[in-house]
Amino acid sequence: MDRSRPPIYLYTDGASSGNPGPGGYGVILRCAGREKEISGGFAMTTNNRMELLAVIIGLEAVRWHNAEVHVFSDSSYVVNAVNKGWLFSWEKKGFAKTKNPDLWMRFLPLYRRHRVYFHWIRGHAGHPENERCDAMAVAAGAGAAGAGKVLPEDSGFTAVDLRNTENPIIFT
Repeated sequence: MDRSRPPIYLYTDGASSGNPGPGGYGVILRCAGREKEISGGFAMTTNNRMELLAVIIGLEAVRWHNAEVHVFSDSSYVVNAVNKGWLFSWEKKGFAKTKNPDLWMRFLPLYRRHRVYFHWIRGHAGHPENERCDAMAVAAGAGAAGAGKVLPEDSGFTAVDLRNTENPIIFT
């Protein structure tokens, strides 16, 4: 276990116009004076999927094992799922009736590969990194779609993710 490496600071945000609608994620990674930005977008997705995917993309970019990673997110959904233990209950139940199970299953091995600490920050409150991630997420999703860019499909997004079993929305 190498604890001599510096901590990594991971700032994330996700956005979806219409929710569901075109969406994107923005990520800033900082470590030892270096910084990397990552963003991407999808044609049809939800805000929560993009919030979670931002964290996943950031953790996937960490190159070594057992890194100390501090994640800063304005997503209560993501932060509370980990910090309050909801995710581990969902896992024990096989992700039955869980929103975004594909992403949570992708997240778990990354989470377990490192020492990850989640910090909730208030969105749109002037936090510079959060504001930057939000701008990247909007530009990669709704901004790109509005400019006529053809965005890829979020293959994990389905009407089932909305969990409106009384009156499900079907996208074709």
